Amino acid sequence: MTAKLMQHQLTRRQILGMVALQTAAASGLTRIGLQSAHAAEPAAVDNSPAIVVGSGYGGAVAALRLGQAGIRTLVLEMGRLWNTTGSDGKVFCSTSAPDQRSMWFRTRTEAPLATFLWLDLVNKDIGAYPGVLDRVHYDNMSVYVGRGVGGGSLVNGGMAVTPLKSYFAEQFPTVDADEMYGTYFPRARSMLGVNTVDPAWFESTEWYQFTRTSRKAAANAGLKTTFVPNVYDFGYMQREAAGTATKSALAGEVIYGNNYGKRSLDKTYLAAALGTGNVTIHTLEKVRSVTRASDGSYVLTADRIDTTGKVVETKQYSCTYLFLGGGSLGTTELLVRARETGTLPALNAGVGAGWGTNGNTMLGRANHIWDTVGANQATMPVMGIDDWANTANPVFAEIAPLPMGFEHWISLYLAITKNPERASFSYDSSSGAVKLGWTAAQSAVSVGMAKKLFDRLNAANATIYRYDLFGSTSKVFADDFTYHPLGGCVLGKATDDYGRVKGYSRLYITDGSLVPGSIGVNPFVTITALAERTMARVLAEDTAP
Repeated sequence: MTAKLMQHQLTRRQILGMVALQTAAASGLTRIGLQSAHAAEPAAVDNSPAIVVGSGYGGAVAALRLGQAGIRTLVLEMGRLWNTTGSDGKVFCSTSAPDQRSMWFRTRTEAPLATFLWLDLVNKDIGAYPGVLDRVHYDNMSVYVGRGVGGGSLVNGGMAVTPLKSYFAEQFPTVDADEMYGTYFPRARSMLGVNTVDPAWFESTEWYQFTRTSRKAAANAGLKTTFVPNVYDFGYMQREAAGTATKSALAGEVIYGNNYGKRSLDKTYLAAALGTGNVTIHTLEKVRSVTRASDGSYVLTADRIDTTGKVVETKQYSCTYLFLGGGSLGTTELLVRARETGTLPALNAGVGAGWGTNGNTMLGRANHIWDTVGANQATMPVMGIDDWANTANPVFAEIAPLPMGFEHWISLYLAITKNPERASFSYDSSSGAVKLGWTAAQSAVSVGMAKKLFDRLNAANATIYRYDLFGSTSKVFADDFTYHPLGGCVLGKATDDYGRVKGYSRLYITDGSLVPGSIGVNPFVTITALAERTMARVLAEDTAP
């Protein structure tokens, strides 16, 4: 089959999948598939050859490749399908005016920035609803995750960065880096729709003045900056700026979803998966336990909820092949609980270990009055300060937007540091909760590394940190949350070198729990490429007739 013909078929599948998504949304269904076009929703299927838990990056890859292989596959997603409009005519609410659509069963938003000028102007009271963004709290650390069909792709900044090859090889010494960079990273980038901003437009547009200001400050300190690709359609963004397309990234939309322009998974991998006719997605269903039957099949128990959060049905599913794509938190929690409660007792000690924050910490700097950042700011980052080659203090700092609609002279950054600290998850039998053993001292390592870089930058520019953004008069670095949860079921430890879970056959992991706590850049392209690698091997070896 020629590449051109394969691309044509994939496009057709994506179109079919998008039709299925639209039909399900219009009908208010929680079951999504090509069959959803029927007037009545089909009865729930209680068994399937393959089940995928989660519809984020790893789960979406698994669903597509299984569907293409002709394997009937069910995807279980705890969030809702984001494809119906609210009273404002938009699917997602705006960042500046959040409503119930913004957060997962909260009565108040929990944005990364808590205050501005120490005033509580950022977060808003909302109604409880299965919103698109969740902030999962543990002792000393909270984690942002996406909730919905498409997982984190719905709420991230879209930075589609491939890690430095040498660092990838350091983190994954048993993985063939040449194969990854020659085959699986290109495959992932192609499917995700990765593209880059037009440099000429970037230099001239008001929407990236904030980035150019940070670039200038970095250059003054002798620091290198680099453009980074994104899954947001920059051609669409240019039309937004020209006034010929409805604004999304140029309307402040990002952490609570983008209504236009963004190539989230529901428009790429998942649409193509549904288009095969072999994949069905069930929404608002959270898998809470997994066990293995005497015949070797897997049995999952899932709670289906309504939009109030009430459990309206408890369902059981069985499958021959089980793929876990619930993310670093979801997959690890499910397997730690299964091991400790005895439903999957052969899981090894690697399950629950090796978790990290990708060295995340956020900070803001105050620029001089002549170094404006612009009242208008695009929400999609396109550049980072790249000091990863500094072996004494490797840091990659994303130049982040802070779109407030007025000039504020703030440069905001998400620093990714080479923090070696790792934590483990444990099961509390008295409460039934899975807990994370991360400490404030472990976060302080990331802060120290980021501070070394930005002290240098401030000194070169005679600028200072902002102290008013994170809810305390003395807090400069936001070290109590991460956007990039990684690890918990590390490749080669909890699994073999292809994501097969040790101790059990036909049980696989395809998500960020495989990454050992750090990848040095925004991780979703790496997660996607590793999932592509896993699925190629599994379909060739484990499902062959």
